[in-house]
Amino acid sequence: MAVPFRRTSKTKKRMRRTHLKKDEPTVLLCPQCKSPIKPHRACTKCGYYKGKSVINTENAVVENAKEEKVEKKSTKKAEK
Repeated sequence: MAVPFRRTSKTKKRMRRTHLKKDEPTVLLCPQCKSPIKPHRACTKCGYYKGKSVINTENAVVENAKEEKVEKKSTKKAEK
């Protein structure tokens, strides 16, 4: 069995292990509902991704209904 000729220095050992560190997970806030989400994923609370509704959730259905009511009211006012 091979035996190292010289002992590995602390510096060499630490340089080898630099990529073994633990990182904190990246967390962003959803622009719609302000709940924490991972980047590049749809929000599980409201179902939005990049400002568009992509997942139908109970919260998203309620928010969409509110938006439709506001749009209907604004169009009725514009017609009068």
